[in-house]
Amino acid sequence: MNPGVLFLITTDPRTSPRPAEAVRIAAGLAAWRKLTVTVCLREPAVLALSEFPEELTDGDNFSRYLPLVTESGGRICAQRNAPLLRVIGQAAVPYREINDEELATLVSETDYLIRF
Repeated sequence: MNPGVLFLITTDPRTSPRPAEAVRIAAGLAAWRKLTVTVCLREPAVLALSEFPEELTDGDNFSRYLPLVTESGGRICAQRNAPLLRVIGQAAVPYREINDEELATLVSETDYLIRF
């Protein structure tokens, strides 16, 4: 089984390019297929799933690279009951909502954790 890497993204994509860069890196690692990649979006970072990500800082990275994560076998998770999930509209990629307990389990089962 491949080692797992978890990208835990909490930075606000409306004001920072860091979430978009994290997604770009995650897609590159997922395409390599030597790691199991999971992208977990929390707090304002859930806006990366927005139907119109181009409105965010470096938003074209979200529309270009989030689908590549899932196409390469990666997973995308979002914080369950995050207030901003209600405003994203139709997400461009499938994702799974997880609570804090599920995130803790995911972190404990992951070989590498990268925070943005």
